[in-house]
Amino acid sequence: MKRTFMPSFRTKEELEALQLEGLKWTVKHAYEGSPFYRQKLDEAGVKPPDIRSLDDLKRLPFLTAQDLQAQYPWPLRSVPFERIVRLHASTGTTGKRKVLVYTEKDIDDWADMFARCYEMAGLSREDRIQICVGYGVWTAGAGFQLGCERFGALAIPAGPGNIDMQIQFIEDFETTVLCCTASMALLLAEEIERRGIRDRVRVKKVIFGAERSSDAMRARIRDLIGAEHVFDIPGLTEVYGPGTGLDCVHHSGVHYWADYYILEVLNPETLEPVPEGEVGEMVYTTLRKEAAPLIRYRSRDLTRLVPGDCPCGSPLPRHDKIVGRSDDMFIVRGVNIYPSHIDEILSREKGIGSEYQIHLSHQEDGKDYMVVRVEREPGGDPSRDGDLCRRIERDLRKETLVSATVEILDYQGLPRTERKAKRVFDHRTF
Repeated sequence: MKRTFMPSFRTKEELEALQLEGLKWTVKHAYEGSPFYRQKLDEAGVKPPDIRSLDDLKRLPFLTAQDLQAQYPWPLRSVPFERIVRLHASTGTTGKRKVLVYTEKDIDDWADMFARCYEMAGLSREDRIQICVGYGVWTAGAGFQLGCERFGALAIPAGPGNIDMQIQFIEDFETTVLCCTASMALLLAEEIERRGIRDRVRVKKVIFGAERSSDAMRARIRDLIGAEHVFDIPGLTEVYGPGTGLDCVHHSGVHYWADYYILEVLNPETLEPVPEGEVGEMVYTTLRKEAAPLIRYRSRDLTRLVPGDCPCGSPLPRHDKIVGRSDDMFIVRGVNIYPSHIDEILSREKGIGSEYQIHLSHQEDGKDYMVVRVEREPGGDPSRDGDLCRRIERDLRKETLVSATVEILDYQGLPRTERKAKRVFDHRTF
């Protein structure tokens, strides 16, 4: 009999009952097991018996990345060390890493969550899943492989980099699913095209996360590889790791595992809920996590809740793709700009590729300047670059209210990477 990893609830009322039970357990467990949480809840004037409804969630204090770094090396630990079986750490570039610990049950739950991702993507036990992400202390490789083995498909733990080996594996092992960053997927897709081996590639589905990807980039990857679907997988180390949701084959939003965590989408300035459909910051409260539970954790990731029902019929709620972070916004001439807005504008332009860079500088006249470098589409005519620049500059000025200079580069004129692509280069010194 085929095993399913989908949730047991079918209605909103059933989900809310599960969430309330999990919220009560989490607050009690954290209060009793973690001196940090006990102090934080006491300062907020909240005791575990005070949690009687989901509305009481708003009474709980927020948790930030700075809290985790301040509690290094064992932040949020809510169980004795003898119950801890693993740790993972974030890839943070500033300050101390965020270290999260796991019990055996946490690992087991994570495996089920990730297996649900593969099931949501329509995979089968006959699939061969090439995992091209980092292993070690990071959650990526361990999560993708853990879920693959729980689901029952063949895992090919290739790790990141080494393009020649990746291509050899894709051919020799007849890989059907690629799991990687979007940048790595583009790198592999362009290499497959360069070698002229698309007819020998069996990849039908690509699952990637860790960075934002434009519609143009996704379409390019899909076309070069010949894949039927490209899926977004969210996740962060603090919430187990990758595998906390996935968009289904209808690609109408990311289904998130609301039976494992509560997702609030809040205004990052007021910390009040935004109306459904508006962009806000993702705030997580876990419902089953034992070793390092989260209570109202501010992720800084930005998205919106997707209203209505999905055509696939799943009762799992949806959020949109992550459009960026509340702390990656930059200011040019007094205007707040998110990289995702530039990304969205460029994705609609004809005649350019999917890769771009944004360069910011402060000149001697005291003004900020923005230069956007984009690649010409494959086979594009360089004689049309002038018209192309003027059109893109017009659209950028119209939609961001900031003038920018656009530079057109040859196709593949920008660097490629198997990791996250750097998009914004701020050369300003103040």
